[in-house]
Amino acid sequence: MAQPKYITDMNKIPQIPLQEREKLKPITEKFVFRVNDYYLSLINWDDPDDPIKKLVIPNEGELLEYGRWDASDEDTNYVVPGCQHKYRTTALLLVSEVCGAYCRYCFRKRLFRNDVKEAMSDVEEGIAYIARHPEINNVLLTGGDSLILSTARLGNILSKLRAIEHVKIIRLGSKLPVFNPMRIYEDEALLELIRTFSSADKRIYVMAHINHPREITEEAKRGFEALHQAGAIVVNQTPVLKGINDDPAVLGELLDKLSWAGVTPYYFFVNRPVAGNSEFVLPLKRVYAIVEQAKALTSGLGKRVRLSMSHTSGKIEILAIENDKAYLKYHQSRDGEYSKFMMLDCPEEAAWFDDLPGNERFWHKPEKKTDAIVSVNELPEIPAARRAVSS
Repeated sequence: MAQPKYITDMNKIPQIPLQEREKLKPITEKFVFRVNDYYLSLINWDDPDDPIKKLVIPNEGELLEYGRWDASDEDTNYVVPGCQHKYRTTALLLVSEVCGAYCRYCFRKRLFRNDVKEAMSDVEEGIAYIARHPEINNVLLTGGDSLILSTARLGNILSKLRAIEHVKIIRLGSKLPVFNPMRIYEDEALLELIRTFSSADKRIYVMAHINHPREITEEAKRGFEALHQAGAIVVNQTPVLKGINDDPAVLGELLDKLSWAGVTPYYFFVNRPVAGNSEFVLPLKRVYAIVEQAKALTSGLGKRVRLSMSHTSGKIEILAIENDKAYLKYHQSRDGEYSKFMMLDCPEEAAWFDDLPGNERFWHKPEKKTDAIVSVNELPEIPAARRAVSS
């Protein structure tokens, strides 16, 4: 199958009525819009509520006053430009500000703006930091989308990380396994790269972003298999999104199809309160109920998934919500509070940890570690911020 054609102008998508395109124009002037013809082919254009359409086509709610640009305070985790070190054994390298798909719910939606620069074309400083810190045994390449990088560029980064003995795991965060699977299975050089750098004791993981079972096409399964054969381990994470996958039957089907394809269900996330994302938000009680009902429909393999909030203070696992109480624990912790148990009141409208009365007893907002980036939570509104990307 030929590589898909990328589209950055909604006027080139005739299935979107002209009147709707005009309504959405202010959004595409503010946030990047980028899709491809393969992914557009997955949309049922006769369904105004099609979930695949909602994932990538802008919505008017993106202009509503809601949330913060950096809802998890990532700007406090930077140690050098382009490198975050929040949890002791894990470092993040932001290697690309470009995505294959600009998913409308993205928690790094601030990167859709051209007045924010967090990803670095030169990651030498971040790699040097990782080399100086032997406690870091796994590194996540993210952004943006790590597999949007050229194979040569990705190979250069992988070779330098593999030269650091204490880096055992390299993770590649990417939507491309379902957004452009041909980029994976048609690029033998990429697969050879994975064979070279993913071994029995130093593995490469692909952290896929699969939100809906309809994304798991025959092409996607071919891409998964190519990654498996090359020695990568593929896992999946997705937020639970209003209007997209907030149905136990849909999430249950996703868990089944992932397990059948050999892709580990890793995280279900609570959607972060990010600016422009109000259309996708659900109350915590509803999210928990959906996930538990979905897990009841699948095998133990599907039930491995954890429901979590990626909060400023750490990954907070939702163990249960019953009788207006939320039962939580730190699955990861910035301050070493791993496994700390918390029981808090859970109001009907609560949609995030900060909405739970008494949450402030368990954490404090950290200070920014570096001037590597601007404080994105105080970014001004701007009339137009469209980053140039190649079509």
